[in-house]
Parts: sequence; C-alpha cells; structure tokens
Amino acid sequence: MRRFTLFFGPFSSLYDFLTFGVMLFIFNAQTAAQASLFQSGWFVESFWTEVLIIFVIRTRRSPFLLSRPGKWLAILTISAVAFGTILPFTFLGGFLGFTPLPPNYWVLLVLMVATYLLLVEGGKVFFYKVCGF
Repeated sequence: MRRFTLFFGPFSSLYDFLTFGVMLFIFNAQTAAQASLFQSGWFVESFWTEVLIIFVIRTRRSPFLLSRPGKWLAILTISAVAFGTILPFTFLGGFLGFTPLPPNYWVLLVLMVATYLLLVEGGKVFFYKVCGF
C-alpha cells in the first residue's frame, strides 16, 4: 500500500498545481476578492479527480473496456460528481464560500481530468509491471 500511495500520490499533486496555475494565470484568481473563484475551481477539480479515479484503480484491467464497474458503483460515483459539480451554483455552495465557475473553466476541467485519468491508467500499467504485483 505504501508503494502504491507513494507512486500515485504525486499525480494528484501535479494536477493540483496545474489547477492552481489555471486559476491564477488563466482566470486571474489572484486577489482576495477572487479567492472564492480559486477555491471553487480547486474544489471541483479535486473532487472530480479523486472520485473518478475509483474507476481506474479499482482493477488492474482497463476500466470500461475490459472491466465494467458495478451498477451501484457507477450510479453513486456519477451522482457524487454531479453533486460536486452543481455545489458552487447552490445556496450551500455560497455558504461554503464557492462561486459559480465560468463556462470556459469547464472545458479546461474536462481536459485536465481526462489527461489525469489517462496518466493514472498508464501509471497503473507501469506500476504493476515494475512492482510485480
């Protein structure tokens, strides 16, 4: 478990830093007034990646192609992602300090999450070959 965590942990950190860069340099969320935008963008990206990675790491085989998730896992995971996605647009999101994200953020988010999941999938193949599990 330690090797697994040490190997895959930096992938998540890399995408956190990528998200910081996107929020700071593309969306200019650098001031205290923009803190809620930064917080919202980071929350949604982290939420999506940490929930959707379940599909990749749950099996050694390729998710969806060679190994389909169970119905309830898929339903609950997609429901959680939907909840995390709409949260910044709700009263509860406002209470938590979130703000709605601009439409072009969602395009970048989908690209970042897709590349993250592909990177983890490639890392998973490498990990199991090198570590011999």
